[in-house]
Amino acid sequence: MSKKTVDKLSIFALGGVGEIGKNMYVVQYANDIVVIDCGLKFPEEDMLGIDIVIPDISYLLENRDKVRGIIITHGHEDHIGGLSYVLRQLNVPIYATKLTLGLIETKLREAGLLGDTKRNLINSESELVLGCMTASFFKTNHSIPDSVGVCIATPEGNVVHTGDFKFDQTPVNEQYADIHRMAELGSKGVLALLSDSTNAERPGYTGSERSVGTEIEDVFRKAKQRVIIATFASNIHRIQQVIDAAEATKRKVTVIGRSMVNVVSIAGELGYLRIPEGMLIEPEEINKMAADRVVVLSTGSQGEPMSALTRMARSTHRKVDILPGDTVIIAATPIPGNERYVGRTVDELMRIGAHVIYGPGSITGVHVSGHGSQEELKLMLNLMKPKYFIPIHGEYRMLRQHALLAESVGIPKENIFVVDNGDVVEVLDGAARKGSKVTAGNILIDGLGVGDVGNIVLRDRKLLSQDGILVVVVTLSKQDGAILSGPDIISRGFVYVRESEGLLDEANRIVASTLKRLMSENVNEWASLKTHVKDALGRFLYEQTKRRPMILPIIMEV
Repeated sequence: MSKKTVDKLSIFALGGVGEIGKNMYVVQYANDIVVIDCGLKFPEEDMLGIDIVIPDISYLLENRDKVRGIIITHGHEDHIGGLSYVLRQLNVPIYATKLTLGLIETKLREAGLLGDTKRNLINSESELVLGCMTASFFKTNHSIPDSVGVCIATPEGNVVHTGDFKFDQTPVNEQYADIHRMAELGSKGVLALLSDSTNAERPGYTGSERSVGTEIEDVFRKAKQRVIIATFASNIHRIQQVIDAAEATKRKVTVIGRSMVNVVSIAGELGYLRIPEGMLIEPEEINKMAADRVVVLSTGSQGEPMSALTRMARSTHRKVDILPGDTVIIAATPIPGNERYVGRTVDELMRIGAHVIYGPGSITGVHVSGHGSQEELKLMLNLMKPKYFIPIHGEYRMLRQHALLAESVGIPKENIFVVDNGDVVEVLDGAARKGSKVTAGNILIDGLGVGDVGNIVLRDRKLLSQDGILVVVVTLSKQDGAILSGPDIISRGFVYVRESEGLLDEANRIVASTLKRLMSENVNEWASLKTHVKDALGRFLYEQTKRRPMILPIIMEV
């Protein structure tokens, strides 16, 4: 076999396409693998009891000796949230910018992994040699400082990953997107571009962060009482704008929510937040101050049930109550799927009598997206002029829309690959095609368990949540198989026992007669007994109630 056929370039996603979150992209050439990002996503509604979801890294574990490192583009949870789980199994070097590394180190410290992980600080000027590939970087604008795009030079050509980006001409932190570097990469030649598709459905341009600051200050000036503002903990630009507006309107700020407290502390220490002396106060102090001198900066912009804002809305927060006349700002766009939770929180806040600024009506004012809209996505395509294009970071409809945008700026349709997680785009001698698939999927985290809850457990949880459970306990004699005690039926979540005695008595009778019939036919294998009991009882209960509870027969012999 010739060397040429073996050494091909492979590009694929282990997470982040066809979904929002758990971003993880892989570039492989021969025996070298570079991973970009390692995120988490929040569970979907049918993932009952699941806390978070991370990518399945089976492929990387099978090829662990080839993995040269994980490059992180920026510090959002959907890009760094999986690290503390993945690094337990795959201890490889991490490469990240200053703020991103600060946020990662907090996670690793909590997970007890800080001492074992090789962490490398990079900036937009860095160049990394990773096996036969070289990584360089360029600055981008996003809703968190220190965001970068990545260019990986491979023997087949340059592969560019944009990271999350928009083109903000007036960024609040003076971190301008490095358009010159992007154009330079384009003029040198980009083999494949992987680009952020989050706002591919939104026409025009995304607004500048700077416009938000004046809006927030305006709300603070008009508010007669306290202002509570909820945003993503990692949106440091928004946090700075809240602090600036508080300073301008002579208010003090208290920070609520564990992730928000962590980020404010890290970003403050590293110099990414400018916090005037005496600006921050403890939550306990706010009740001693005049209501029009207080701002509460909180988590919970997605209506998460356990977040600080939701608990305040339900009056179950230990330190802060929202009072009639308070102004609540939700400065974030709901992640797809969270709209219902946000709506519920807004309802509860309005019942209290709060003035709530949220959603589409105010979206241009108190929040702008960190992702580029259609015109910015076209600009990135025109700067990079890639031969091949792979839209990433978005649900399928967003990827498909981004593909249409790429066609509109002149990229041939056959050179655009809309992929699912695990689909490999292979490049050999400059020609790309869809290759085989690698293992990709969801690893579910429930409490301390990583991956121990799978489809079967979720199916059982779904069944239990819908129709409940019946436990049937019977004791049989070892000598002659006679029923010594029972059947006893214990019902949970199926019917209210006191009002369904007749139904359960009949169920008892069916279990007893089924067991007697089987004994008379000399059927005494436990598995067979249990199956027959489940079938007979299941049929009867469905006829009577049109429900299918989980039935657990427990048969003992004495």
